Order: sequence, then structure tokens, then C-alpha cells
Amino acid sequence: MAADDAACLPHPRNAALPLQAGRFTRARLLWGGHHQSADTVPTNRCLVAACLSAALGWASPGARAADADIFAIDPVHTRVLVAVSHAGFSSAIGTVSGTTGTLIFDRDNWASARLDVRVPVDRLDFGDAKWNMAALAASLLDGARHPEARFVSTTVQARDADHAQVCGALTLRGVSRPLCMDVALNALKRHPMPPFRRTAGFSATATLSRSDYGIDAWKSVIGDTVEIRIEAEAVRRNPGNERSEDPAPRTDGPVLPPAPPPSPPNAPDDAVESPAAPLDAAGEPIP
Repeated sequence: MAADDAACLPHPRNAALPLQAGRFTRARLLWGGHHQSADTVPTNRCLVAACLSAALGWASPGARAADADIFAIDPVHTRVLVAVSHAGFSSAIGTVSGTTGTLIFDRDNWASARLDVRVPVDRLDFGDAKWNMAALAASLLDGARHPEARFVSTTVQARDADHAQVCGALTLRGVSRPLCMDVALNALKRHPMPPFRRTAGFSATATLSRSDYGIDAWKSVIGDTVEIRIEAEAVRRNPGNERSEDPAPRTDGPVLPPAPPPSPPNAPDDAVESPAAPLDAAGEPIP
């Protein structure tokens, strides 16, 4: 081992500590202004190496890529649909609106994508007030104590240019479990309506077991498998980096002639000049 490499190892007194922990302890003491002996303070080379290592780790695929955009989930145009068996007769279908969250996304680098969303479970709607109350009861979703679910992605694996598998942790009813979704990118372009913001549209599907999240009541009536479908739109938060494929709103339409000036208002009747009446030889008006 080279002497410079050996200098980067923790001192034997810190041998029981992880290397990362030892490095940060020494850095703290150094920044605090305390004098340390040469055997406890890393050399400048080590400090540079540590900084470079940290920088490279921050710039890894797990961090936001430089070309990635930050999007806000559009709660108006995002819907979460769930379907679960109703005693084997049919699938009860409910929808949730109002989802919020953040998406970091670069179409050319799916692996750098990150998603953090919150779904207001207490807005679940099966189309019937009694069904909604039953689903949000303490024995099932317990909406009073756990009004929202949260999904945070951990890995994104592209399948092709417009499809990927997004895996992460879903927290539902206070229980976190891994969940993977199949995601399709529908569109990534400037929205045709004002304010013409760059918008991403996605469709996603997933399947979960409700009992994995402690939702195990009414097994003979409610199925255990829950199918999930998501239709989502996300609007870019950081404008100013417009893509070349995003055409600006059309301004090359036909040029219309200027509107004519408004006509003057009609004069009052008593101001209209009447033609002169003919006169007789005495100068009196002829009736």
C-alpha cells in the first residue's frame, strides 16, 4: 500500500468506527478550529479525495441529472383508480382525485427519474356515500387516522423510450411495502392551452395485496387483490429550458384587416336638420 493511500485510512484508535464515520469526525474537529496531531487529521490529498468521492456520489444516477426537469403533479388532471372484487360478482371501482407531488424527469435518462407523491385516500369515491364510509372505516382504510398514502420511488428501469418500471415504497394505512408500477409516457410537450407550460402525461398500472398493509377485514366480501390504474399529468416547475421540439403557439395565421372605426352615435331627433319647406309669394310656408 502506498504511503499516500495509507494516510487516508483512519487511525488505529478509530479502527472500530466505519471509515465514513471516522472521516466526518475528523473533518468536524478540523473545521471546529481544534488543533489535531498529524496522525488524526487527513492530508490535503485525502481531503480532496473525500470531496471528489462525495461529489461523484451526489452526481450518481440516484441524484437529479443536470438535464432533468422538475415537474409538479397536476391534482386536477391526475386520477388514481382502484378495482377490487365485490364478493366475486363484480369489481368495485373507486377513484381518488387531488394527488400532489414532485417528479424529476429526463426523457433521455429514465434511470435518473424520481417520484414522490401523496394520494388523499380520504377522498376515495366509489360513487355511493355508504360505500365510501365503509371503505374509510377503521376496520379498512382507517381514513381518519391515515388520510393519505405516499409513494416514493427508489429505482426506475427503462423498458424502451416510452415505457419503464418504477419501483419504490408505498405507505398505506401506516404500513410501508415495496411496490412496482408499469409506466407509459403518453406525451412530453408544451401544453396547447395557456400558459403553454411543458407538460408530461403518464399512464401507470400496479397490483397490490391489501392484507400486506393490514387491511384484512371482510375477506369473504372484499377481494385481497387490488388493481391500480393511474392517469397523471405533471407540469414543469422550472421554465426557461424549452426544448427545440416544443413549438411556440402559432402566430402565422391569416392577418385580419384592422377593424373599422366605430360609427358616431345617432344625433337626437331635434338636432336633425330638416329640408326647408317651400314658401308662397308672401313668404309664408306652403302647407
